[in-house]
Amino acid sequence: MERVLVTGVAGFIGSHLADHLLRRGVAVTGLDSRSPASDPRAAENLAGLISHQSFHLVVADLVTADLTPLLEDVPVVFHLAAMAGVRRSWGDRFADYLACNVIATQRLLEACAAAEVLRMVTASSSSVYGHAGTGPSREDDPLAPASPYGVTKLAAERLCAAYATRRQASTSVVALRYFTVYGPRQRPDMAISRILRAAMSGRGVPLYGDGTQRRDFTYVGDIVAATVAAATADAQMAVVNIGSGRSTMLSEVLDLVAAITGTSVPVLHRLDQPGDVEVTAADLTRARELLGYQPSTDLAEGVRQQWAWLASRQHGPARVTADAAAQ
Repeated sequence: MERVLVTGVAGFIGSHLADHLLRRGVAVTGLDSRSPASDPRAAENLAGLISHQSFHLVVADLVTADLTPLLEDVPVVFHLAAMAGVRRSWGDRFADYLACNVIATQRLLEACAAAEVLRMVTASSSSVYGHAGTGPSREDDPLAPASPYGVTKLAAERLCAAYATRRQASTSVVALRYFTVYGPRQRPDMAISRILRAAMSGRGVPLYGDGTQRRDFTYVGDIVAATVAAATADAQMAVVNIGSGRSTMLSEVLDLVAAITGTSVPVLHRLDQPGDVEVTAADLTRARELLGYQPSTDLAEGVRQQWAWLASRQHGPARVTADAAAQ
């Protein structure tokens, strides 16, 4: 991989992936619809990339952009651009989800096929499983998305399979079903980010449900490692879970944040929201076999890293309690 294209490069995961690839000596063309000149979060995420001599930013929309010039001499495309968020996908915004998650993916697949790109690695989601059982979800389990967002991610997966398995397909695809990703630069609307920000501000954090919901929280560094490994995996079309291998209750996350920050986070109880599921848990058998994947950052260490990053943006070096440091 001398040169790659990363879509969604101004996002949480995309910017981390581009950082990693540049450190490995890979030239990165990054595409995003958000400009750092007008979007403060994009500017923050891209701050370490913009001045790098091997990084080229293209501000464009996948739904309308001419993709052909971006794929010249590019063997691998990492497709992370998407509209995220389960709760926001209900109602009249569905057309935006359809455009960003389905139409954009189809246009990119067409362009990759025309340019004879060897591999596309695409970001899918654990949301495709919907209300799964209590055990870990396997890639061949029944798929029943519980939100419009999950429906669009499953549709994008199906498109990838159609393109990758058609006769004489030039582009192979690995679709990675990411389980709840956290770490520095996490979106402010996601659970761990909201809890840490509440610890910093002293304000209450909304908790939807009773706190017994379980999530497979996966550190962004582990996500990046799996994503890079997928670029060279031996497969024409594969779908792979990427998680931590452990499912944790939200109430436990609240206790962990209190231990790390020394601040008990006030909770504002709210009703369950449409599309929220009780449990996400990843079976990692295929990830280990196909990608050699092994998550290396546990939840306590990952939350410490995210707290340190968040606090450094506000007040300088983060405060970590003695109890947390000893864990």
